[in-house]
Amino acid sequence: MAWHAVQALVFDVFGTVVDWRNGVAREAAPFLERHAPGRVDAHDFADRWRSHYVPSMQAVSSGRRPFVRLDVLHRENLEAALRDVGVDPAGVPASELDALNLAWHRLDPWPDSVGGLARLKTRYIIAPLSNGNIRLMLDMAKRAGLPWDAILGAEVAQAYKPTPQAYLRTAEVLGLQPAQICMVAAHNGDLAAARQCGLRTAFVRRPAEHGPGQTTDLHPQQDWDAVVGSLDELADLLVE
Repeated sequence: MAWHAVQALVFDVFGTVVDWRNGVAREAAPFLERHAPGRVDAHDFADRWRSHYVPSMQAVSSGRRPFVRLDVLHRENLEAALRDVGVDPAGVPASELDALNLAWHRLDPWPDSVGGLARLKTRYIIAPLSNGNIRLMLDMAKRAGLPWDAILGAEVAQAYKPTPQAYLRTAEVLGLQPAQICMVAAHNGDLAAARQCGLRTAFVRRPAEHGPGQTTDLHPQQDWDAVVGSLDELADLLVE
């Protein structure tokens, strides 16, 4: 691929840049000990909460409801996940639910993320292309030290991936053609949607995103423009 034409790298964040599962489990553990002592594993709960993620965004993408920020969807999904494990959210103070919902703002980066991004930043514009909202991305970046050049939350596109508007509106905001942008993600579906919009693609293996039993996105499913095992490896490939 002619990488010289690429001016910007945009990144999926949840799973690609940060470890959402362990971060959410860490924050959920004391909450669960208060409200479901000994009954719910924190990692299982993180998986349960995440399982509502795609369906809640599909309701927006399909037009069944207007666009709302991911923080709003996460809060609704938290209540659904609590009901899944037998905890009535109506019996939990709203302030506790609001505090736990901010777990998504406090996720840890993968060990290679900060250094890899810093090296890539020397050659390319780097920014998230995430379903996360702007404040969520800001809080996460400041806590984790993610050196973005710009933070483009889903409010910018008023759309959630994998709808085309999420990718094309981001390219428009950056003042670039889709072919001048490379989408970096650990998820084949995200890359497939980006490729259909004309973006270049880089697959990052994250075999621990869903824990030790992960069965999805272990391998590239198309001939992506780059396939790497870390953001350090991507920097080795792209930065002289």
